Amino acid sequence: MNEERLQYVQYHSSKESTYLTAIRQLISNDLSEPYSIYVYRYFLYQWGDLCFLALDEHDNVLGVVISKLEPHRGGPMRGYIAMLAVKQEHRGKGIATKLVRMAIDVMIERDADEIALETEVTNTPAMKLYERLGFLRSKRLHRYYLNGNSAFRFMLFVKESAFTSRLGYDENDEDEDQPELPPSA
Repeated sequence: MNEERLQYVQYHSSKESTYLTAIRQLISNDLSEPYSIYVYRYFLYQWGDLCFLALDEHDNVLGVVISKLEPHRGGPMRGYIAMLAVKQEHRGKGIATKLVRMAIDVMIERDADEIALETEVTNTPAMKLYERLGFLRSKRLHRYYLNGNSAFRFMLFVKESAFTSRLGYDENDEDEDQPELPPSA
């Protein structure tokens, strides 16, 4: 079998006319949410450098990840993977894994504390992908999607401080109620 030559590129607004229609088509085929052009532009205009494409040798879009990074409620820097899609006939080749890793790497370079995403509870392949990459299920969101399906929120805690703050734990705090242990003999 002839192995395809893929190239992975960072989205750039100068290529909007080349790629935006293909990105929208791919995502509308794969994801249950009907996103308007404004949703794509919201992400791509502000965080295009956190969005990556997998292209074949003819520059056809085979996969895409769309992400953002910003402070979350005045707290940690939170990366967010908003959309991930790979053409059906190209799944199982590591394209989604590579795209997500590229987005994660740039978010970490930009000081992300944590990275969040949601996926439908019925999307087992996506859940397995995110769990292999170290994401943890953090909560179930009942009837989250317009189609009525529920979602799981997944979190990747990049820095220990982000994880411990979610647990309400501060390593500098001392628990006054805990008895002091005797020194080891």
